[in-house]
Amino acid sequence: MTTQTVEYIRYRIPETQSAEFLAAFTRAAAQLAAAPQCVDYELARSEEDFEHYILRITWTSTEDHIDGFRKSDLFPDFLAETRPYAANTDEARHYKPTSVRGTGASVPSLYDWAGGADAFARLTDVFYAKVVEDDLLGPLFADLPAEHAGHVALWIGEVFGGPAGYSEQQGGHGHMVAKHVGKNITEPQRRRWVELIQDAADEAGLPTDAEFRSAFCAYVEWGTRLAVYFSGPDAARPAEQPVPRWNWGAAPPYQG
Repeated sequence: MTTQTVEYIRYRIPETQSAEFLAAFTRAAAQLAAAPQCVDYELARSEEDFEHYILRITWTSTEDHIDGFRKSDLFPDFLAETRPYAANTDEARHYKPTSVRGTGASVPSLYDWAGGADAFARLTDVFYAKVVEDDLLGPLFADLPAEHAGHVALWIGEVFGGPAGYSEQQGGHGHMVAKHVGKNITEPQRRRWVELIQDAADEAGLPTDAEFRSAFCAYVEWGTRLAVYFSGPDAARPAEQPVPRWNWGAAPPYQG
């Protein structure tokens, strides 16, 4: 589980001071933005009672906040802006995330947006039909098991937010990594893999909108570069870990 911690600071600011309060925290935010211990931050204002504000700061850890940021050269300027409002503070506490987390249905998963299990089965069927005939990649897959395309479809589907089929039937990330050990995949082979799976996505009818393809290509780049690393002679095997979960990244789905 992540070691990140979330600090919540609740303020009660009279309406007459709201403008100067927001201006002060806008200036203070520059120090947070420059702090390597700060993951992200947000100041929110109550819709029901305009006097109530909550400042949420995600720190890399509580220790990094207390022993890092507060002892850094950034903290004096941050404190100078925020100290005048200390008396208006109702709460200032650190919170650790729990296992109760998830997303709602307002933004579909990449898995659902792509078309579910059938879409990824089509993708891998088309892709591996291309791979075995390719002069550059064919030798890597000379003894390709018949079930390989189905396993990869389960993997990609789970990565993109679908059922945990790969984890339940095959294992976690370490199991996938093990498939690449000793393969000595070259950069030209990686690039051909990227090219062919994008062609396969077109032929298999996966969505072509910019947002989905951006996320799809980002995963393909990430995954193939890891495959090259773990296929090399000096790669250190990772500790056992779950299948990664990919999301939309910087551009959520366009739902007009």
